[in-house]
Amino acid sequence: MLDLPLGWATDLAVLEHTGSLVEDHGDHLVVRTPANPDFHWGNCLVVTDPTAVDDARRWVATFRSAFPAAAWVAIGLPRLPAAAYAWAEEGLDLEEDDVLATDALPDLTPLAAGYAVRRIEGPDWGQVVARAVAANERTGEHDPTGYARFARAQARVRRSLSERDVAAFFGAFADDTLVADLGIVRCGTTARYQDVGTDPAHRRRGLAAHLLGVAARWAAGSGCGRFVIVTGATNPAGRVYRRLGFRPTAASVQAYRRPPR
Repeated sequence: MLDLPLGWATDLAVLEHTGSLVEDHGDHLVVRTPANPDFHWGNCLVVTDPTAVDDARRWVATFRSAFPAAAWVAIGLPRLPAAAYAWAEEGLDLEEDDVLATDALPDLTPLAAGYAVRRIEGPDWGQVVARAVAANERTGEHDPTGYARFARAQARVRRSLSERDVAAFFGAFADDTLVADLGIVRCGTTARYQDVGTDPAHRRRGLAAHLLGVAARWAAGSGCGRFVIVTGATNPAGRVYRRLGFRPTAASVQAYRRPPR
């Protein structure tokens, strides 16, 4: 893989594990995920030339050529553009995520009373989909029909990864109801966390922190010595990750236009 920032490098490694196709076009990559055509960041463009990030018009045209039927535009960038206005003129928002990493095994914090933690298997995957759909209904971030289709396809792929032991997904349960979950994927000797989430009624009880430690121990047992997590730059969860020993690396930058509702 090209010399990309850690966030994008692990993103692409995870995507390739799931069967996504990555086409190298010299100064950019085209990523396609035939098994999940509703996955915006699995059907996207990644610019690999840091000197070309301000050429917004070119990259939007390149995305449209690669994905003529897409109602969205999703373009990964190797750094924050100097000419942010150029992307705004094309109708895209620039987004920046924190990429946090540690070479030390994250602590295994205590599990709050009243919860059980186990690896997600079998019928648990139905609860994973239901939680994702419910979270989207709360936020209204994506079209409900398209998002439900995406969530089901994503769960199928992740279940396959888990059954192959390329990844593992863990959940915290209250009375056998899934209330928090996350995943971790082996990318060589680096482990990349996936979709850390806790239901609103069960937050501030340390469930995510505990699951992070559980997942890290699974990955370490499979030969991983570095742990990477990506979170929104303004997400309060970033403070939790830092307390567990994660430290910032180069941010992950993307230009994105949501599809119309």
